[in-house]
Amino acid sequence: MIKVHHLFQEQTLALSLEEAWAFFATPKNLDEITPPELSFETVYCAEGEMFEGQIITYRVGIFPGVKVPWVTEIRSVKPRESFIDEQRAGPYRLWHHRHVFTPIPGGVGMTDEVHYALPFWPFGELAHGILVKPKLERIFAFRREELEKRFGRVEGQGC
Repeated sequence: MIKVHHLFQEQTLALSLEEAWAFFATPKNLDEITPPELSFETVYCAEGEMFEGQIITYRVGIFPGVKVPWVTEIRSVKPRESFIDEQRAGPYRLWHHRHVFTPIPGGVGMTDEVHYALPFWPFGELAHGILVKPKLERIFAFRREELEKRFGRVEGQGC
């Protein structure tokens, strides 16, 4: 059995669409907006801007002292509009993360939509509410804060 979970976040950033794309289209920048307690590191990534079919290898701490490899593939790249990263190997049974960028007055609107499933059913589902969901919410809250510190927030927008 597989249960697919959903995480959605949107925010506004005070930078141009081109600047937002340049930052997010550089996979190594993910290291900078991931909480330090995850000991997240990019192990392998081709230099330059991401491209469709690109394979990226990371190491991520899932528990203190326990790091696992995480391999993703960049898919469906629409420059300055959206891209998807999908897990090919790693801690999830399914990971599909769509990033969307929309120009707005004074900046850019950005959404993250993640569909994910956990391995080891039913034990993974037991861990979801206690460990996984709260951890993902902290990761995306940290990301939101770091991006707002770095780029600023567009005032008067609903996100």
